[in-house]
Amino acid sequence: MIEYIQQPWPWYIAGPLIGLVVPALLLLGNKTFGISSSLRHICAACLPAGIPFFNYDWKKESWNLFFMAGIILGGFVATYYLSSPGPVAINPKTAALLQAHGVRDFSGMLPKDIFSFSQLLTLRGFIFTVLGGFLVGFGTRYAGGCTSGHAIMGISSLQWPSLVATCCFMLGGFLMTWFILPYLLLL
Repeated sequence: MIEYIQQPWPWYIAGPLIGLVVPALLLLGNKTFGISSSLRHICAACLPAGIPFFNYDWKKESWNLFFMAGIILGGFVATYYLSSPGPVAINPKTAALLQAHGVRDFSGMLPKDIFSFSQLLTLRGFIFTVLGGFLVGFGTRYAGGCTSGHAIMGISSLQWPSLVATCCFMLGGFLMTWFILPYLLLL
């Protein structure tokens, strides 16, 4: 059984399981799914500075903080107890393309050649980690939610803004992958 859990699950099992989160949350209390809202709740709890965006009763949404803690705990368990010992399986063409740009270590989910503390002080590491993190956070706030909230919860509840946001997320991902990433990997 443990060998089955350690392997990547096919889309036809993982997808419906993720999709079942939506009706479960709606049936269990009319709750919406999204990760970026958890960060807002944390800021509202920890930074009572009178900022209007954080001035609301975050305690009514405390379930979301427990959900987020479960995600973090699940990630820890999956990384340290359920990880497959081999390298991450990626498409050979993708591996060849990344190796041509100097990325050689595929032992984890994120290449250590880009995402590590030693790389943080390089220009490439700073752009990917700090600037990229800022842009993701800004984009999440500007779009009114994150990809999981819009793509999983918003589209399944037939919200037009979520469809537009998800299409824009996909377009941005394609543009980044094909037109911007090759230049950033040259740094």
